[in-house]
Amino acid sequence: MIENKSKTKEVLVKVRNLKMHFPVGNKKVLKAVDDVSFDIYRGETLGLVGESGCGKTTCGRAILGIYQATSGSVQYKGLNVFSLKKNEKKVFDKECQMIFQDPYASLNPRILVGNIIGEGIDIHKLHKNSQRENRIQELLNMVGLNKEHKNRFPHEFSGGQRQRIGIARSLAVQPEFIVCDEPISALDVSVQAQVVNLLQELQNEYQFTYLFVAHDLSMVRYISDRVAVMYLGSFVELADSKELYDHPLHPYTKALLSAIPLPDPKVQRERKRIPLEGDVPSPISPPAGCKFHTRCFMAEDICKKECPKFKEVKPGHFVACHLVH
Repeated sequence: MIENKSKTKEVLVKVRNLKMHFPVGNKKVLKAVDDVSFDIYRGETLGLVGESGCGKTTCGRAILGIYQATSGSVQYKGLNVFSLKKNEKKVFDKECQMIFQDPYASLNPRILVGNIIGEGIDIHKLHKNSQRENRIQELLNMVGLNKEHKNRFPHEFSGGQRQRIGIARSLAVQPEFIVCDEPISALDVSVQAQVVNLLQELQNEYQFTYLFVAHDLSMVRYISDRVAVMYLGSFVELADSKELYDHPLHPYTKALLSAIPLPDPKVQRERKRIPLEGDVPSPISPPAGCKFHTRCFMAEDICKKECPKFKEVKPGHFVACHLVH
């Protein structure tokens, strides 16, 4: 477990009441991200977990401005990301990067790896000629690849190597904040740990700030300083990583953590699993009240009528549940 760097409490990214709604047929709206608020501290890794379709990736893309948010605000270094001037937007695009989930689809198959990595360098006019080539070689070395690899095409690499190329591309413009959109989910298990260790090593050396989106709860615990749990477009719990894993408060978080396999067979057999019944409701027509009440093993009448507020119940521990005080 890495040291909790969020103790400095210097907010780098401030998200308030962020909504990302997509219109669908028959005048319906898909609420992918529905009124989330949180801070990301400089130098920390904030893990974001939840089931597929809960809005994790959409949240990260809305923060970076890849998607135009329906409402709410995102501040980066005190500036509103959604109303930046042209020169401010260019600086923001340089300092805030994204590592995409699919290393097979996120790299242009027709471009040499050296030019893929160097594209950001060219756009932001950071280096030219020999300095550019030296920078590309330096980036390849940083992610564990050789300088000869710059003259190859993406299809000549394995999935793990392609993801390293994607990481090198995101680092080329010397960013400060990186959204890691499930960077290990498409990789073999043997490669996942290598990529996560690489991200940690780079963070320790260059003080990057990460929003780490993932499904693997064990890996999120390993890399994250704090962890946010998302369900159907909303945050249900947010806390320090150790606090959340040792003392989960929301029923959904408890169910997710109970599904993590343990290395001790005896403990694994004796532990109590909390199965979640039914499917995740449609984000087009979410249930009234608490969105989780249709699958919750603790639900009461109030859960069906009123939507719980996302509130701080312990210092730094936030939860949205009527049954937690």
